[in-house]
Amino acid sequence: MQRVEKFLKEAGTYYLATVDGDQPRVRPFGTVNIFEGKLYIQTGKSKDVSKQIHANPKVEICAFKDGVWLRVAGELYEDDRREARQSMLDAYPELKGMYSADDGNTEAFYFKSAKATFSSFTGAPETVEF
Repeated sequence: MQRVEKFLKEAGTYYLATVDGDQPRVRPFGTVNIFEGKLYIQTGKSKDVSKQIHANPKVEICAFKDGVWLRVAGELYEDDRREARQSMLDAYPELKGMYSADDGNTEAFYFKSAKATFSSFTGAPETVEF
């Protein structure tokens, strides 16, 4: 899990895919953090992506860096504790201008049953599950 977090942070931007009815939706994201042994992302409850995750928690992330791409497939679940939201904001202080742990909008989601696959054109894929 630490390797996945490190790759995503170094990539800077990853793409999160959700499902909206029968339509896939993909958008850039940049937040990722390990809190209490789980991999978290953060968004706002007012966004469509939040509604899509709540309706269908199955998601996939894809990031690319230095000729290697990472795909993380799994389910995201909200951690509604203030500590989880604050942990994300502490990891990304630049978000504190838009979000706060107590604003009623900030959401922290953690991965459950995740499968991460590192791939490249020159090597065999490597899979990590958490």
